This record gives sequence, structure tokens and C-alpha cells, in this order.
Amino acid sequence: MVVVGLTGSIAMGKSTAAAHLRSRGVPVFDADASVHEIYRDEAVPLIEAAFPGTTDAAGVNRVRLSEALHADPSGFKRLEAIVHPLVRDREVAFLRAAADAGATVAVLDVPLLYETGLDTALDAVIVVSACAEAQRERALMRPGMTPEKLDQLLARQMPDEEKRRRAHFVVDTNGPPGVSLDQLDASLGVLGGRRAQAYARYWSP
Repeated sequence: MVVVGLTGSIAMGKSTAAAHLRSRGVPVFDADASVHEIYRDEAVPLIEAAFPGTTDAAGVNRVRLSEALHADPSGFKRLEAIVHPLVRDREVAFLRAAADAGATVAVLDVPLLYETGLDTALDAVIVVSACAEAQRERALMRPGMTPEKLDQLLARQMPDEEKRRRAHFVVDTNGPPGVSLDQLDASLGVLGGRRAQAYARYWSP
């Protein structure tokens, strides 16, 4: 089974790419959704201990946590030390289930893929990318997003130019969606014939 990473900076079109891959029958792990799940489960006591007052009966209160991080950006490192290992456990379970089901390609959709060093445990990486102007316009249309918050998010992410340089495949999302998805399909076609090494080396039991 070929293990592929899907990534891209905020508002580049990664969610659309992931949905398209699923429509083609490719199993896709959603790291963002996994974080939402652990914020309601195993991460709650750990985050409360690290950031007192940021949880409630429903789990981690993302508004309170965001406020705490905005007040003290150094807290991102503490948060990542809690969250990333928990997400990795779920990635392992996902890939093993995909392999057991006979998948030939499985995708890990991870926003901070390069930033966390996950690329070293993959067979290939697909990066979705758009120009800075399009990215900013799209991002600022999101509910609750402000220029200040966007700048803070971008400061934590590897520059798009560097992601493009390191990618095995780049999907350009500046143009019509159909063109971008055609590029994604072409990448998937190549990946289907790629030699699989990462699963046996890093993920299998």
C-alpha cells in the first residue's frame, strides 16, 4: 500500500482535494477531524492541566484555548506536544485498517505535515497551492477569521514556496476546480504504480 501525504497551507483547497480523493474510493485520514475528536476525549485532561480553564463539560473549549494561545503564543509548542502523539496513534490505526481492507493507496490529510516531520514516513506528498492573494481572500471569508489571526496561523506554517519545492506532486488551485481535480487525478494515477515502502517501514505492526 502506497502511503501518501496531502497538505497545503490554509485556504489552499486541501479539503476539496481530500473530498475528491474519497469520491475516487481512496481512504483519507482527516487530521483536523481527529483533533476535534481528541478534544472531546483523551486530550481533555492533558490540555486542562497545560492550559487551566480551557475545558468544560463538552471537552476542550476551542474559543478559550484560542484566547490562551493568542495571549501566549509559546503555548503552541506545549499544545503540539500533547496533540501530535495522539493524532499519530490514530494515523497508525487508520493505515493498518486500510491495509487490512486491501487499499492500494491511502492518504493522510495533515495541515502541518512538513512542520511535524511526517513527510519522512511517507512514499509521496501532494501539496495543494494557490497564489498568496487568492489564499488571503479565501481565508478572510471564513467565519471568525481576521487579518491578525490569519497572520498568526501563517507564521506557524511552512511557506508555500518551500512546500511546493519539497512536494512530489503540486496541485495548482488558482484556476477552475475541474482543472485542479484533473491534476489530482493525474497524480493519483502515477501513485497507483509507485513502489510502496513507507507502510512496511514505519506503520505496519
